Amino acid sequence: MNAIKKRILGAVTVMNENDAQTLWNLITKTFGTNWENVKEDTPDDWDLQMLQEIKSNPECHEFVFEDDAMKELGLA
Repeated sequence: MNAIKKRILGAVTVMNENDAQTLWNLITKTFGTNWENVKEDTPDDWDLQMLQEIKSNPECHEFVFEDDAMKELGLA
């Protein structure tokens, strides 16, 4: 995964619901809703490593509520 994708994922992670909706609207306006215009990308070594971690690490199956994540990151 390249640096810009990491930044986007990080931003989405801490967005409130309204900001996420605004971003979603921009994505669907730009790319449509059926994803025909989105080019499929082959996973790189980092992506494959993350997918393997998801399968094998039980901590990857733990979820945190948005409010708790914001507090933990010092953003609330």
